[in-house]
Amino acid sequence: MRITQSKVRRRIYFALIGLLAAIGMLLGRVFHITIAANEFYRTRGNAVLVRDLPISAVRGEILDRNGTPLVYTATAAKIIVVPRQIKNPKETALRLHAILGGSLLSIEKALRLGQLTRYIKPAGMRLSEAKTRAIRALRLPGIYLVEEGTRTYPFGSMAAQVLGFTGGDGQGLSGIEKQFNKQLEGRKGALQFIANARGQEIPNTNDNYVPPVPGLDVELTLDRQIQQFVDREIERVVATYSPDHVTMIVEDPKTGQILAMGNYPSFLPSNWRHVPPDVYNRNLAIWQTFEPGSTFKIVTLAAALQEKKVNLKEKFYDPGYYEVAGHKIRCWKAGGHGSQSYLNVVENSCNPGFVQLGERLGKQSLFSFIRAFGFGKKTGIALPGEGKGILFSPKRVGPLELATTAFGQGVSVTPIQQVMAVGAVANGGVLMKPQIVKEFLNPTNGHVQMINPVAVRRVISTQTASEVRNALESVVAQGTGANAYHEGYRIAGKTGTAQVAVNGRYSGTHYIVSFIGMAPANNPSLVAYVAIDYPRPKGSPVFGGVIAAPVVGRVLADSLQALGVKPQVTGIPKKYRYGIDPVLTVVPSLAGQTYQSAVQAITQSGSILRISVTGSGPYVIGQAPAAGTRLEQGATVRLMLGPGPQTSGKATGGS
Repeated sequence: MRITQSKVRRRIYFALIGLLAAIGMLLGRVFHITIAANEFYRTRGNAVLVRDLPISAVRGEILDRNGTPLVYTATAAKIIVVPRQIKNPKETALRLHAILGGSLLSIEKALRLGQLTRYIKPAGMRLSEAKTRAIRALRLPGIYLVEEGTRTYPFGSMAAQVLGFTGGDGQGLSGIEKQFNKQLEGRKGALQFIANARGQEIPNTNDNYVPPVPGLDVELTLDRQIQQFVDREIERVVATYSPDHVTMIVEDPKTGQILAMGNYPSFLPSNWRHVPPDVYNRNLAIWQTFEPGSTFKIVTLAAALQEKKVNLKEKFYDPGYYEVAGHKIRCWKAGGHGSQSYLNVVENSCNPGFVQLGERLGKQSLFSFIRAFGFGKKTGIALPGEGKGILFSPKRVGPLELATTAFGQGVSVTPIQQVMAVGAVANGGVLMKPQIVKEFLNPTNGHVQMINPVAVRRVISTQTASEVRNALESVVAQGTGANAYHEGYRIAGKTGTAQVAVNGRYSGTHYIVSFIGMAPANNPSLVAYVAIDYPRPKGSPVFGGVIAAPVVGRVLADSLQALGVKPQVTGIPKKYRYGIDPVLTVVPSLAGQTYQSAVQAITQSGSILRISVTGSGPYVIGQAPAAGTRLEQGATVRLMLGPGPQTSGKATGGS
């Protein structure tokens, strides 16, 4: 083919056009990258070149209901080294050593290693404020200061299984720390710098500080003072009875808020690595399941009263046993209680009487109430590891299973289930969801996220709840719960003594003794429960009324006093047990009298009371306890003396 000059020119023309187009596209691309999309590509480039030194966020505090820190993070600075940015390791090491002390060789070695980042251990960890300021003032290349935190537990092992602990990377591993790790951990920050491929900081580039966001503070429903009462009593039980386990819960029945939750064995959260996993992983108050024994009779009683299957005044004869399907179910009292009212059945914790109540209710009705009270499924408390207990399958419930269930044998429940069920009796018949977190607090902006109480369902009427409370107050004042009685606090409750099944048979030595109580009985502010697994008393019987009842009585009385609930003069009077109960006497009014008259008044009243004196003067200007207080004979009354009579006539002081 002949190539003409015009064809050559045309080819040159098209080639030139193509070249110009390519140059135009290249220039356009350069303009796009350097001008139009400069920020976009600079950001992407920096993302490749930017090196982050992470800065941990301060983990949120865990507080009690009054704002007292139960867990907090104590922070201190530590040194992070970027070896490739250090131009003179020897000089840098000398300057650091002058502040840190320790081994100069180990500091220099840390500066020379070619890793991207590393720590100077141990001298460069948890620095004092003075050392931190001194190192910051040096402004050494490749040396950075960041904060590290250590979880601190100011009250030691208090509520350890509830609070939980954190791992080496600051993550929650158990308890509240695990359940609310997302809220507590916050968001990490970073110190960012531009580095080349060798990790060396590029000159004339700016460091960027991304501040960490602190975690939320979690305010619990726990009351530190009530928790301390619980811990005190658990320690007392352990010292006296050497049990395998103890668990105790205190609840506000009106809201379902848990005010205290303690367990034995316990542990120090700061030392959790040296504790067996079955101690720190198991919160017995929500995890342990066992046959409740007679504390479960409260459910049977409430169901029978609600369904009008019993009148507490009607009579029941207890020969010492009740025969069901060819089996004799025996009363704990040899020979039985004989003729008694159904109120006496409750007071005496008489098994045969409750078996009859179970028969009157029938399995469908009784188990319907048991499930309505929350047994057989988890309560939903915001803590990890909750158990749900075990109930008989309806198909397996025959006459014998119905009978044993009625007095708390053959079913398996958790302590938290029992507390919430009795809480429904205490608050007038409404089952509440247990609440352990009161609110979340944002320490940055002060925002508060409240957690509201949750009512699950109404279980019994207010009238039935009142009848049950009256009967349980009689248990404490007149029956098996007498050791829980405290003058003026109107404690209502029920004892429990449950045999533990070992290898398919009930043990004759292994018992779980318990007591659940509420106070004041007419309008309860508190519900308290204790379960003591395998107590080993010396010379005393293994009964819930003997071992567990006093524990709950003391916690309720002390807690009500701490909450400012005043004692009442009304209530069911205590039945005096000769040789067991102390003789009480009423303190006379002594303020305003001369000292001689006061001594004479105590003598003439027949009260056997001791007197101690503070101050000086001929007149009694105050006394403690106040007039009208009932004390054990032989107790001490303190008299405050002064120069003149107390014109108001009022006694002062407290018990």
